[in-house]
Amino acid sequence: METKDILNIIRKGNGKAGIISILENVQERCAYLPEKALRLIARETGYPLVDIYGVATFYRAFSLKPRGKHCISACLGTACHVRGAQTVVDEFKRQLDLAPGGTTPDNEITLETVNCLGACALGPIVVSDGHYFANVAPRDTKDIIRGTKDGVYGSNGNAKMYLFPIEAACPQCNRSLMDSEYRLAGYPSIRVNVLAGEMRGWARLPSLYGNFTRIYEHEIPDNTLVKFLCPHCGSSLQGKAGCMECNAPMATVKVNGGGGVVSICTRTGCAGHMLELNGAAA
Repeated sequence: METKDILNIIRKGNGKAGIISILENVQERCAYLPEKALRLIARETGYPLVDIYGVATFYRAFSLKPRGKHCISACLGTACHVRGAQTVVDEFKRQLDLAPGGTTPDNEITLETVNCLGACALGPIVVSDGHYFANVAPRDTKDIIRGTKDGVYGSNGNAKMYLFPIEAACPQCNRSLMDSEYRLAGYPSIRVNVLAGEMRGWARLPSLYGNFTRIYEHEIPDNTLVKFLCPHCGSSLQGKAGCMECNAPMATVKVNGGGGVVSICTRTGCAGHMLELNGAAA
């Protein structure tokens, strides 16, 4: 990949405001993240290389070494292991004739194992091209491999989905905002309270980053500005940033284990959102 191509991706990714988008596009072109690309991203966005490297290694969707067109990641963390994850990995190895860390001879699929994918309650977890599969059994591996080869695990059938679960907490009182009884896209939702004029109620937000579903207790018209509140301490979750899509105020929640926050546009009907890790916007 030429330097000019990487620079074009950086500029189209809005620099500091789109680190993850930039990394996604570079990896889609190169099948991994070359060192040269990481250094260019750091130079052009003004962030230290260590911060760019931190984002690239924090998410298992990214790889620092060449791999196949598609990637299957199987979790062998404690929670998944006790639910039989090793038998799932063994079946992938048998079906692909491949050891973890290897790539098929046709460069189609890379198989890898990871220590945690952040969705322990749903194990065994397998991720194909950013698409999460919960409660995977050995009998499911054949269908996952077939779908992976066909490239069906993506948005609109082609662009890969970079979805990953987060655990959210109030940035003021640090109490969890997760609601395991109310699930969105198969994952526990994030519960917040909302104010819209005289209307008070709750809202459920997806904990699967990249999913834009929002459920409100009461119907709220599009283009309405709502105020997000912590359901525990009642403090406002409004942050300092403005939405890059519509310039409305953003609400922020703390990301447990990630050292950052997710900001969500407070205008109904807008899907604007941003992830910030250790000071780096994504």
